Amino acid sequence: MAAKKTLKVRQTGSAIRRPKDQHKTLVGLGLNKVGRERVLEDTPAIRGMIRKVSHMVEIVED
Repeated sequence: MAAKKTLKVRQTGSAIRRPKDQHKTLVGLGLNKVGRERVLEDTPAIRGMIRKVSHMVEIVED
């Protein structure tokens, strides 16, 4: 069984003065403070969430 691909995502921007749906997307990703990092499974749903808030997050290379 192959290992599942993962992404390491870091929040770089604040959710203050952003639409509520963007704030909820960050919370859904497990992010809600600048500098917080999460390792997430690389799925189309997660990629879509990252794309929605791409101006506030970055994918960190290991």
